[in-house]
Amino acid sequence: MKEQKQASEPELLALRRDKLRRLRETGGAYPTDFRRSHLAAALHEQYGGSSKAALEAERKTVQVAGRVVLLRQMGKASFATLQDASGRIQLYVRQDGLGAEAYEDFRAWDIGDLVGATGALMKTDKGELSVQASQALMLAKSLRPLPEKHHGLADTETRYRQRYLDLIMNEASRAVFTRRSQLVDGIRRFLAERGFMEVETPMMQSLPGGAVAQPFVTHYKALGVDMYLRVAPELNLKRLVVGGFERVFEINRNFRNEGMSSKHSPEFTMLEFYWAYADYRDVMDLTEALIRSMAALVLGSARLEYQGQALDLGKPFARMTMAEALVERGGLKAGDLQGEKTLRQAAKSAGVEAQPGWGRGKLVMALFEALVEDGITQPLFITQHPIEVSPLARRSDQDPEVADRFELFVMGKEIANGFSELNDPEDQAARFRAQGEARAAGDAEAMHYDADYITALEYGMPPTGGLGLGIDRLAMLLTDSPSIRDVVLFPHTRPKNE
Repeated sequence: MKEQKQASEPELLALRRDKLRRLRETGGAYPTDFRRSHLAAALHEQYGGSSKAALEAERKTVQVAGRVVLLRQMGKASFATLQDASGRIQLYVRQDGLGAEAYEDFRAWDIGDLVGATGALMKTDKGELSVQASQALMLAKSLRPLPEKHHGLADTETRYRQRYLDLIMNEASRAVFTRRSQLVDGIRRFLAERGFMEVETPMMQSLPGGAVAQPFVTHYKALGVDMYLRVAPELNLKRLVVGGFERVFEINRNFRNEGMSSKHSPEFTMLEFYWAYADYRDVMDLTEALIRSMAALVLGSARLEYQGQALDLGKPFARMTMAEALVERGGLKAGDLQGEKTLRQAAKSAGVEAQPGWGRGKLVMALFEALVEDGITQPLFITQHPIEVSPLARRSDQDPEVADRFELFVMGKEIANGFSELNDPEDQAARFRAQGEARAAGDAEAMHYDADYITALEYGMPPTGGLGLGIDRLAMLLTDSPSIRDVVLFPHTRPKNE
């Protein structure tokens, strides 16, 4: 029974369910014994250059499987195009090749069905590599019709909510996530080749630590205590450095109970590594090399285009202190940065709603975010952050008001954050106490006092450099994706009933 072009979706669903019912009656629904011998891309690579005559002479038999994405059903000879994980391959299906009964079963196929076929490779008169089917088997019935093939799946909300449909219909989306997978694998190889060991640390923590952020809270029934989804793995990774693992890294999820935007997701993937006997300058150098290497791996070049802007990751990344950036790029005068009064005046002029409890450090950081961050296009390391907003970073020997810290910005996005780690337990304890005072004053993002971490530092942590790098944001850059939700397979969305 053929579907009518103007039929409604419920009518189409009913037609397809009827076809499935008949398959069940014959015992042909959802078989599991078909085995594929080749992927489409491998067949095109190996046999795409063969002539029609050569293929007829060889009679190479293959088994292919995939989703039907094109279907031209005619009298006694028809064509179907299958899409598998690697690409597409065409089936040429004849009644005299399958037999009358099997050909009738084939004519019950619909676009979207998952099928398998066995047959000899051939070339059509138009030169398209095809499989001349001697067996054609329904493997899984698609009860719901796919979106209209000529338009793909363009609705952004549907693409996010039903990523499986997006992947079926949009080759560009599949390419994005293939590149993301290559990126993550490449980072692992890059670090392993340099002596870093991959580890896993807990997702649930008794105290949230490692970042200035508001955590998600959950409850651990077996222990009868509230726990926190981690905002960062930093403190546990540095405990491992104390324990003697001198180069460690983790690629995993962090959770921060914050807003959503094209650049922010409350659940995101982060690389963090810690490197004993190194400082923030060593980490900057390694970060630059890592990103340049990943561009070459994923794109084949350090030159790329992001949202119409040409980027060259092959050039040395520029470096600038935060104070220099505020003057050179933010339009402030050096004198504006000297005192809290002038900083508050500058903040007011910039439209920054400065809170009464903010010190110079938070004011400087807020001005940078308001005046400079979004305007950065080419890679730029910003260094010497205020110590007030860097509670886990080592103080600069030259200026105790700033930290030996950097952030890397590209196209208005913070890609990485790193610093020389604070390994002085007394200084760290004082910083935690200051964070506790900020929490008591109403700062929900301020850190807790982690007594066990202080104990670990009291056993001695070597001088160490650390990095946090946003995998999602780097994936955005290397796939020319405008939103972080474009590079997350299943981004969070509001419930449909809201």
